[in-house]
Amino acid sequence: MALAAVRPDAWNFPLLIHVAGAMVLVGALVLAGSSLIFAWRDGGGTMARLGYRTLLVGVIPGWIAMRAGGEWIASKEHLENSDLSWIGIGFSTADAGAVLIIIATILAALAWRRAARDAGGGAVGKIATVLVSILIVTYVVTLWAMTTKPS
Repeated sequence: MALAAVRPDAWNFPLLIHVAGAMVLVGALVLAGSSLIFAWRDGGGTMARLGYRTLLVGVIPGWIAMRAGGEWIASKEHLENSDLSWIGIGFSTADAGAVLIIIATILAALAWRRAARDAGGGAVGKIATVLVSILIVTYVVTLWAMTTKPS
């Protein structure tokens, strides 16, 4: 009976890139979501700007590092064509999340411009907030799948 498995040292750096990218991604999403919620409540341009910039400077690079590291570690472990559910959950939420991240970033930029012009982001900022909230929930579920590895 094996209690633990030791992975080769060559897998450590790709795994570090994947996990660090995921941590940056989720942390930046929480910051972007929080600031967009505050922008929704007070209608100010400062918080909408913070949400937009966090999406642009934190979430997008975090997603790139997470996805590249995930692909790299999957190729190192020869799991590219695996039928494991946690691999499928990870790849599908990453790919669908990319589309939502791009849409949320564009909408947050529009909300920031509108808030700077007429003191209110309007419905565009609210949609961006909802998308970021969906992304946070999705990536928390993905985090659960990656750590528990259900069949």
